[in-house]
Amino acid sequence: MALNNPLHAARKNRNDEFYTQIEDIALELEHYPDHFRGKTVYCNCDDPSISAFYEFFALQFGDKGLGIRKLITTCYKNQQRDLFSQHDCEQAIKLEYNGPPRDNPSPSLNDIGVTYLKEDGDFRSQECIELLKHADIVVTNPPFSLFREYVAQLAEYEKKFIIIGNKNAIAYKEIFSLIKENKLWIGYSSMSKDLLFDVPHDYAKELLATKKEGSAYKIIDGVVKGRSQSVWFTNLEHKKRNEELILYKRYTPEDYPTYDNYDAIEVSRTVEIPMDYSGVMGVPVTFLDKYNPDQFEIIGLSASAGYNKDIVGIPFVGDGRDARAMINNKVCYARVLIRNKKQKDNNEN
Repeated sequence: MALNNPLHAARKNRNDEFYTQIEDIALELEHYPDHFRGKTVYCNCDDPSISAFYEFFALQFGDKGLGIRKLITTCYKNQQRDLFSQHDCEQAIKLEYNGPPRDNPSPSLNDIGVTYLKEDGDFRSQECIELLKHADIVVTNPPFSLFREYVAQLAEYEKKFIIIGNKNAIAYKEIFSLIKENKLWIGYSSMSKDLLFDVPHDYAKELLATKKEGSAYKIIDGVVKGRSQSVWFTNLEHKKRNEELILYKRYTPEDYPTYDNYDAIEVSRTVEIPMDYSGVMGVPVTFLDKYNPDQFEIIGLSASAGYNKDIVGIPFVGDGRDARAMINNKVCYARVLIRNKKQKDNNEN
């Protein structure tokens, strides 16, 4: 199919060969206890023979787990039973798991059985789309290089999801639009928490030889773990999303300068958002970790040199073309533009 080439290229990209650790999956999903009961979970980028997502969800049937009803996994042209398959087999596979039989509570894959897909396992193939239509929740670590397209498909079919993506995806026009519209948000795990991944042996050797420990990788119990600027994205509610951020500072022009090119003030730290300011504020992207839609309104994002009014959300001031927020002609870091909804409502009343 025409879809094969870009997906194959993405799979060869080393950033797409990072395998999620089961402990990170467990730490995130424990905060969604009521969403999975009786539901069909679809992991559509996962070879069950190596996927920690399969391993985690296979344990989640019944009252002692999340109570899921069915688990479906599919993967792209891959049936190898080694640790890091190169995704170069001729047929993709599918697994449908309905829970362990009574006489064998810990069945192997051979006991469960897998079937071949007729197509190549690309998440955009019609075969996988049909599986998606019948799923309730999608949970996986999709190829980062296809993240826009992957999320667009989830939105098109109105699916609930918990997925891993690169933090840089926040600034993608397609992704930020969903964040702004409260159709996608950050998961429970902190954006500052390291997500470490298992990596192929050859890539681990390359990391040791060419990269800096603590930046591109970490060594845990003697094992090289890839480090990625990754975060959980979801559209499932969790309790942190409803926690109100405690504000303690008051606005003064000296503490909160106005941008040269926007009618908005600079707030360099989320904890220092002024409690009494009703106008637009530029805050760090990590604010999204604390974002409560009942407390704040997201107006836009100032993150790139090109001005796009649909993304920035407020008018550009002046004659320059650099849309990044600036103070005294110095460019600030990327800023989420927000407004305190409670102060706005007070001013309007």
